[in-house]
Amino acid sequence: MAELPTFLSARDVGPPIHDFDVFKESKDENFFESQESIAMLCSYLQQLPRPLKDLEENQLKDELFKLLQVSLWGNKCDLSLSGGESSSQKTNVISSLEDLKPFIIVNDMECLWSLLSKCKKTSEKAAVVRVDIVLDNSGFELITDLILADFLLSSELATEIHFHGKMIPWFVSDVTVHDFNWTIEQVKHSNHELMSTCGVNWENYIKIGRWIYHDHIFWTLPHSYCAMPQVASDLYAELQKACLIFFKGDLNYRKLAGDRKWGFTVPFHQALSGFHPAPLCSIRTLKAELQVGLRPGQAEQLMASEPTWLTTGKFGVFQFDGPL
Repeated sequence: MAELPTFLSARDVGPPIHDFDVFKESKDENFFESQESIAMLCSYLQQLPRPLKDLEENQLKDELFKLLQVSLWGNKCDLSLSGGESSSQKTNVISSLEDLKPFIIVNDMECLWSLLSKCKKTSEKAAVVRVDIVLDNSGFELITDLILADFLLSSELATEIHFHGKMIPWFVSDVTVHDFNWTIEQVKHSNHELMSTCGVNWENYIKIGRWIYHDHIFWTLPHSYCAMPQVASDLYAELQKACLIFFKGDLNYRKLAGDRKWGFTVPFHQALSGFHPAPLCSIRTLKAELQVGLRPGQAEQLMASEPTWLTTGKFGVFQFDGPL
């Protein structure tokens, strides 16, 4: 396949539509309606024992697992699933985690801990430990991703975080660079002290180069991710620099698996069809009729108890691929 051709993007269009986002009002509403839950998450993060890097190993693991789950269930706040209606978060998601655990149908968090704890030991030798997050939705979900990223950095499980968003407003609530920067500004200027502290910290991470935002037109093209080495070799090379890549959300999962009708028990590694830039993990609530890597009989059990289990966002996965 040829190198990525030149595409017209929002940046190539002049005023007044060069920065117009038809979904902005819905995105902003999701953020503002979730303020109470956002403040609770920021407070939780800020009130963890400091410095985070000195937490006992079991406590560090426990807190990582909590914030991974927060990021997972944040993916339920999807304007495309709600038809553009309110999808805000109005409860304390931390207090709901135990009740939600049974709905995680693939749980590779132990693999993530094994990899990240090894990375932490590497970082103590002054090596760069890079974690990439391929973002999905703005609003409350983006906050959960930023909270997770802050924890990874503060605990020294990672030394830098690279975020990947959409180059143009695309799928209702997808993150663009405007959404990313706007969200941090809103958190920074909050009247809630601990929420504002998070925003100040996040802005500083960007200033000192510990948080880096990327966008690329490939994320809004129709290709499966296994085509990335040929279609967008520059992006693939960038992802290869990561120690771990999180792919958030349902559409990223579909493109990881080529949007094919795989059998439910097909291994995740096989469904990736050769896409292996670095160890990767899909963090996704199920909203499309595609799921791989299940145990024999698991899909049938789910179907018997929840006929719509594939599409409602009720169930989630942490699905890992890569060496440990």
